[in-house]
Amino acid sequence: ESVTFEDVAVNFTLEEWALLDPSQKRLYRDVIQETFWNLAAIGMGKDWKEQNFEDEYENSRRNLRSQVVESF
Repeated sequence: ESVTFEDVAVNFTLEEWALLDPSQKRLYRDVIQETFWNLAAIGMGKDWKEQNFEDEYENSRRNLRSQVVESF
């Protein structure tokens, strides 16, 4: 059975994310990026090579920002 990015990523709720300070958010980004590259390095199939981590991360940040704005 293949491992997907969603299997290893930690998804925070809006409330949980708001509790993190900037250094914790950077740590999250760094850990997720390292996890992605580690899985890619051990050859988790073509899907990993085609998946763009930076796009995934930016999309998550954009969605979170939208939720924050909408909550005010």
